[in-house]
Amino acid sequence: MSTPFFRKLSRYYLIFTACFGAFLLALAMLEKEGMPRLWIGYLFMFATIVLYAAIGLISRTSNVAEYYVAGRRVPAMFNGMATAADWISAASFISLAGGLYLHGFDGLAYIMGWTGGYCLVALLIGPYLRRFGQYTIPDFFAARYGGGFEGRSVRLMAVSATIIVSFTYVVAQIYAVGLIASRFTGVDFSVGIFLGLASILVCSFLGGMRAITWTQVAQYIIILVAFLMPAMWLAVKHGGNPVPQVAYGKLLPQLSAREAQLAHDEKEGEVREVFLQRAEDFGVRLHGLPFSWDSGRQEAQHNLDMVKQRNGSLLEIRAAERALAAYPKSVEEAAVVWTAQRNAALARARPPVKHAEPFPGDSRAQSDQKRNNFLALVFCLMVGTAALPHILMRSYTTPSVRETRVSVFWTLFFILLVYLTIPALAVLVKYDIYSSLVGSDFSRLPTWVSYWANVDKANPLLSISDINADGIVQLAEILIDGDVLVLATPEIAGLPYVVSGLVAAGGLAAALSTADGLLLAISNALSHDVYYKIVDPNASTQKRVTISKLLLLAVAFIAAYAASTKPGDILSLVGAAFSLAASTLFPALVAGVFWQRANHQGAMAGMVAGFITCIYYMLHANPVLGGSIDGQWFGIAANSAGVFGVPAGLAMLVAVSLLTPKPDARTMALVRHIRTPESQ
Repeated sequence: MSTPFFRKLSRYYLIFTACFGAFLLALAMLEKEGMPRLWIGYLFMFATIVLYAAIGLISRTSNVAEYYVAGRRVPAMFNGMATAADWISAASFISLAGGLYLHGFDGLAYIMGWTGGYCLVALLIGPYLRRFGQYTIPDFFAARYGGGFEGRSVRLMAVSATIIVSFTYVVAQIYAVGLIASRFTGVDFSVGIFLGLASILVCSFLGGMRAITWTQVAQYIIILVAFLMPAMWLAVKHGGNPVPQVAYGKLLPQLSAREAQLAHDEKEGEVREVFLQRAEDFGVRLHGLPFSWDSGRQEAQHNLDMVKQRNGSLLEIRAAERALAAYPKSVEEAAVVWTAQRNAALARARPPVKHAEPFPGDSRAQSDQKRNNFLALVFCLMVGTAALPHILMRSYTTPSVRETRVSVFWTLFFILLVYLTIPALAVLVKYDIYSSLVGSDFSRLPTWVSYWANVDKANPLLSISDINADGIVQLAEILIDGDVLVLATPEIAGLPYVVSGLVAAGGLAAALSTADGLLLAISNALSHDVYYKIVDPNASTQKRVTISKLLLLAVAFIAAYAASTKPGDILSLVGAAFSLAASTLFPALVAGVFWQRANHQGAMAGMVAGFITCIYYMLHANPVLGGSIDGQWFGIAANSAGVFGVPAGLAMLVAVSLLTPKPDARTMALVRHIRTPESQ
């Protein structure tokens, strides 16, 4: 595309990239001159938030088409960049490399699933939605599955699904914002959440999809630079090549050799034995409930009394008080806490995961179960991707169906620039830690260890303890949260702190860009599909946009409060959102395009069946939600509940559609229209 608008956008973003490079260079010079690290963190946070706010202010609008779909004039390449930023969420930027670091080959399920999902968007849904030419996903459901009361009922169901899926996803993004802000500005985690929320609201509140689109293009540039710079540095440091993917292939055999060495190291074995004994102790406590809980509580109280009686130091008294305060308050709580602690100890008692070995296990059955979970997760992520409302909304923003198809190509291209680097980064960081940190002296731990250990003292993101008291760091003594790895990579690699600030800005951009899209999807569904289409069809365009802004504000604060409670790790929340989207929306979306016989009753039944099956399995099989691992079907993890929800929803949709009257002539004509190639 070579229109004046395209050339103008290209010029603006080239200038932005040059200015961003100059900003990095200036901060690097200031750091060299002695500027405190905290101020560098403040400058990065302040500068990026001001940038996003400025774009939001410039792009403010009250025009309905501009607010909902950016005027349907976003060029394919820029829509691809915006969609990639919308897609590369906190889970991708912050957690995915950490997941690969911790789980090795098994972590590739996320990359394969999410990338494959975009192929489904291109083939099955995206261009057809653009041909339909409305504002929201519930719009499509209402028009495709009947008018009048039938259209309203299926619209409301699609709105409910959109809200549930998007809200679950956006909580994970805002949680990541709090994590980044608390680390790089020193503010409390909850305060960090609401600081990030201010940036989200300025963009989406003022300009809707128009402001979000142009902000996301800028955010993608920051994401790409922030992710590639430390990866390229580590590639040169350990592989002698600036291309991470090439260095990755060279280092993987060396990493495998190091893993084999650590697996048979005598000192490592000592530490694993300690954790195995701890797991057995927790098992004894669990077996002895409720008496073990009562005796433990009395012992904790006795220890505190004894310290006070012998006039112990203030530190000893505080430690005894903390031990008593942290003790489970009931037998039921003790069962949950001790089970989690036993499982954690058992996990640390196992030899290190072999990074390059697919589906490792102690037996063939265990290996098969890991393989099945891998494939189930890939399936859920692929199908969930093709049903995410905030991603599908971007199909409406291009000028034509052809531009939508080209936009999906650009989206895949821009996503792969990051996604092909993620596995390489995981190996590069793992090799650095295994070769530099493991085996070092505890008295000479690098400073980044203490920084990250103190970010969240209630739930430490990083911990290194001398378990066997030999003064040497063993691999089994290192506990690292997957959400920390990418943010800590510059410090692990020995890069200047300005690069740490850059990575934090990239992580913040990833979280904010996705959160913007998700919040807009929720507020648009409520304002357009509920308020305008059902409550007040005669509302003026100004009133519709105002209602959308107010609803966006309300949803944002509710999501921020939910994130402040730290409901779970980022990847688990994202996995739940994808299974819900796949189970509830995917069957009705695909059938709505490709099967004329699908009707209102079938779509409603399919959405309900898919949602109930997915939710039931999550509650039944997830210990965190009150279920049990023993309740898993075929050993499939709770986050892959969509592997059961999608077939249930599809089967119910087909059965009910065949047992009820076929759609009317108007609906049949609409399906034919959607599937007709655009004449240009």
